[in-house]
Amino acid sequence: MALSRIWSLFILISITIAGYQCFVLGNEEIFSKMVTGADTGIIDTSTTAVNICIRLIGIMTLFMGLMSIAERAGGIRLLSRIIGPFFSRLFPELPPNHPVMGHMMMNFSANLLGLDNAATPFGIKAMESLQEINPNKERASNPQIMFLCLHASGLTLIPVSIIAARASLHATSPTDIFIPCLIATFAATVAALSIVSIKQKINLFQPVILGWIAGISALIAGIVLYMIRLPHTEVQSFSSVLSNGIILFIFLAIIGGGFYKKIDVFDAFVAGAKGGFETAVKIIPYLVGMLVAISMLRTSGTFEVIIAGFKSVFEAFGADTRFVDGIPTALIKPLSGSGARGMMIDTMRTFGPDSFAGRLACVLQGSSDTTFYVVAVYFGAVGIKNTRYTIGSMLLADLVGIITSVLLAYLFFG
Repeated sequence: MALSRIWSLFILISITIAGYQCFVLGNEEIFSKMVTGADTGIIDTSTTAVNICIRLIGIMTLFMGLMSIAERAGGIRLLSRIIGPFFSRLFPELPPNHPVMGHMMMNFSANLLGLDNAATPFGIKAMESLQEINPNKERASNPQIMFLCLHASGLTLIPVSIIAARASLHATSPTDIFIPCLIATFAATVAALSIVSIKQKINLFQPVILGWIAGISALIAGIVLYMIRLPHTEVQSFSSVLSNGIILFIFLAIIGGGFYKKIDVFDAFVAGAKGGFETAVKIIPYLVGMLVAISMLRTSGTFEVIIAGFKSVFEAFGADTRFVDGIPTALIKPLSGSGARGMMIDTMRTFGPDSFAGRLACVLQGSSDTTFYVVAVYFGAVGIKNTRYTIGSMLLADLVGIITSVLLAYLFFG
């Protein structure tokens, strides 16, 4: 589906719902709230989108510079050869041991460890490399779709920001959502992998693919077994040491490799950093357009209408409706990461951090990534206009994550 159609649909839905509230329900302030509302109006949202890109410039410049050093030193090709047997089966259209495999591996590794600042530059570099071998520059290729869907499934080992938010609101056990979050995000990732593989006719039952999935599952199981034995006060400390240690190791390995290969490290860094600056500027129009459309959806009352409908349907069938109070986080998450984080915190404040709704909101927050933000940034960076079935696949994976999260909340928290 073209991004222009998604954008237009969001705008039409928002204006329709807002018009109903204004002229039928008598909410005359709704239009001014949509346009000039503090933090959520389209004016403030446009400024926020540009500010996000400005903050991204520094991060993109740094990590793109490091990627340039790694490429000249041969580190990316080495990583590509290591991961090649697995990725060559998931991405059969890629040339053997292509450097993009190393870029994707860096992105997935950063995502896995919750290193968002590093994941985005690595991911955009991967998309640019995939775009170089894309025969139709305005249409998403199969490898680009597979990569983006796996990235957007948001597989993360330790949900640090969620644990920190629960601790700040004085939850009895801030880490009690750790295992449900991990299982939910793993389910969403497997769903994304399965959905795209079916669409692209990729056989997932190949020994190499099964072996890698089993290895990742074993790693996750090992982390879980270690984490559940730690006092909750030490979980954040362990996560911080792990994440920061990985970042410093990447810096040391790349720069050390550059010296070992006797390349001009600073010249390579500057050459790559220039590309990072240009890419960050290039995505501004795409991000402004998408965030403005999302802002209109949020402020028009669309989510309130959906939540009310959910509650009515489940009440009519006599089903338990406690989960509905946590659903707003899931509805906003594909549209806005900061909006979903705010909704998660608001749910915990309203119902309590140890309430069913509060815990469910946390699990939902950790079960997936921001689908439309990811699409706008990554496809915008390379000028893709026709996303094909990317968004549909990502939303289906999100739905699997949501259903899994709700079931896990009932299983773990009653």
